[in-house]
Amino acid sequence: MTKRFGMDAALFSVKAYLASMLAIYISLSIGLERPYWAFLTSYIVAQPLAGAVVSKAMFRVVGTFVGAGMAVILVPNLVQAPELLVIGTGAWLALCVFVSLLDRTPRSYAFVLAGYTAVLIVLPSVDVPETIFTVASLRVQEITIGIVCSSFVHALVFPRSVSAFMLQRVSTILDDAERWSRDSLQAEPDATIDKERQRLALDVTELHQLSIHLPYETTRIAPRIRTVRALQDQLSLIMPLGAAVTDRIAQLDAAKAIPADVEKLLADARDWFGQLNALSLAEREEAAVALQRRSRALEPEVGPDASWKELILLSLLSRLSALIGAHRDCRILAEQLATPSTRPVSPRAAELVEGRRGRELHVDVGGATRGAIGAFLTIVIGCALWIGSGWHEGATAVMLAGVFTALFAAAPDPLAPLRTFFTGTFIATLIGLLYGFVLLPRLDGFVEYALAMAPMLLMLGALMQSPRWAGIALPMLLGLGSPVLVSDQYVGGFASFVNGAFAQLVGILYAIVVIRLLNSTGTRAAIRRTVRAGWADIAERANLMSAPDVRAWINRMLDRIALLAPRLAMAGRSPGAPLYDALRDLRTGVAIGELRELRLDMPPSKRGPLTEVLQKVGEYYRALDPDKPAPADPILLEDIDIAMTAVLNDEDPQLSRAGALGLVSLRRNLFPASAPKPSAVSMEAPA
Repeated sequence: MTKRFGMDAALFSVKAYLASMLAIYISLSIGLERPYWAFLTSYIVAQPLAGAVVSKAMFRVVGTFVGAGMAVILVPNLVQAPELLVIGTGAWLALCVFVSLLDRTPRSYAFVLAGYTAVLIVLPSVDVPETIFTVASLRVQEITIGIVCSSFVHALVFPRSVSAFMLQRVSTILDDAERWSRDSLQAEPDATIDKERQRLALDVTELHQLSIHLPYETTRIAPRIRTVRALQDQLSLIMPLGAAVTDRIAQLDAAKAIPADVEKLLADARDWFGQLNALSLAEREEAAVALQRRSRALEPEVGPDASWKELILLSLLSRLSALIGAHRDCRILAEQLATPSTRPVSPRAAELVEGRRGRELHVDVGGATRGAIGAFLTIVIGCALWIGSGWHEGATAVMLAGVFTALFAAAPDPLAPLRTFFTGTFIATLIGLLYGFVLLPRLDGFVEYALAMAPMLLMLGALMQSPRWAGIALPMLLGLGSPVLVSDQYVGGFASFVNGAFAQLVGILYAIVVIRLLNSTGTRAAIRRTVRAGWADIAERANLMSAPDVRAWINRMLDRIALLAPRLAMAGRSPGAPLYDALRDLRTGVAIGELRELRLDMPPSKRGPLTEVLQKVGEYYRALDPDKPAPADPILLEDIDIAMTAVLNDEDPQLSRAGALGLVSLRRNLFPASAPKPSAVSMEAPA
């Protein structure tokens, strides 16, 4: 999000440093016992974008209050039954982790914080339950001071706008999408187009995450979230439409069957995609409408005598028209986002935004359950080991293990950030020894302390903005927030510092062990669950008699593709083939939606062939095994051809056209290597 080690990173680091020093100064001035919590919080909530800082701060405040409240409820009522107190604390953390994993937006941070704040307050208060309310209230004050200071500095001192950053990202995303679509209209497109086009799934997910922060924007009038959702919808259409157009062009080109006027249309469409940045809103719409009219005019009339080439040509022209429309709508919505007014920039913009609801996301109940169980067992087993060992600092180790289990439960591979955290904490311990027992004892006053800490904090703050070094920089910053280093005395006992640092390292190692034992196949299992969820959706959708929600289906499938990419990479598998299969499934679901909609419009007496096809598609996807995916049954191919014959022989030309479009897509997705049987569908096979 920022240029590595550039001015943006330097400015962020300076602001984060100022916020942390302000938080420490205020905490010490009013006599708080644990100013290090204010210091830690100021860095935890720090974000380069002003709106993101404020929103994260709000989520953290809510989570802190809820977690502190739960601690006040648990300790007085269960302190006489330590086993129940441990179980109650573990169950609360598990519940919060479960809900956060289902939410999957920046708001989930509030649930995570509510869970581990209770752990941080409950475990140190077991020996002194009478102080639970005081400890909880002080913790809330310390954390709130850190939040307020970080929010104040980042939001008011040279703030970076979420809206401006989003508009910049939208411009880049549209440029990339238009380049991919332009290149895909060639007879021999670049082999990397499919892989690059799949980045749209990650781009759409990024826009969704950014939009959560828009209500907290501090530097300009924020775009309406409904407009962002509408833009996500149109971007989501580009992937299946672009893939379908590429496939149809390849089919026709192999048969040397692209008519000259269609080749001219494709060339003009490529030119239009290349000129979108230079055209005005009115010019874009006018050119898009002209291209769509030409596409419709070139569509062959389909009927009982339609050939396979004509059906492929119909599919190409129809999908091309829809692709042009999606790109036109993306540009309209981008202009709507950029205008500070809520007045629609065009009538089409009003149509696109009207009634738009939230984005539909993949929900992984199995993964959330696994994460919740891991959090619960981390607390219960950890407390048993702590109490059994009699090690006083064991509470710190268990606390941190619970925090890390909750924080990284949503990570594709929780072990990777934990290993980095261990390394960063170990380095911070060595640096802390230098500060705590060599430098700080020689200083006098807060100003000297702030100046002494500045070089290290400023360097680590800049490293936080580097994707390569952020995993090391953050734990180092948190390690420097030791109670011995951040206090009104500036220095503490050597034994206290070493015991605390050792407990931190043990807590991280314990979290690694627990996660490794519980999630030995976690990444692979997550991949299986995600793939199975898509197949289960197709199977269920194929047999529904209600009107299809194609946009919701596309949103969920793109979200799954975005989730699969990092997990496949961490599992050591090439993302090409599995993600292409997901793209095929995405297009299959769109075709099913078209056929379901057509079935609802048909008289009951004509629905039989389509119903048979949809039922067999559902059976096929329901029986698929992610480890050994089998090809579709040839009987399904015969049923598709029979249904094709039925719709092409219908007296209603609109029904024939809609049926041909859906069935051609389904056939190309499930049986790409199979030529049609002339006896079944009255079509010649491609040359």
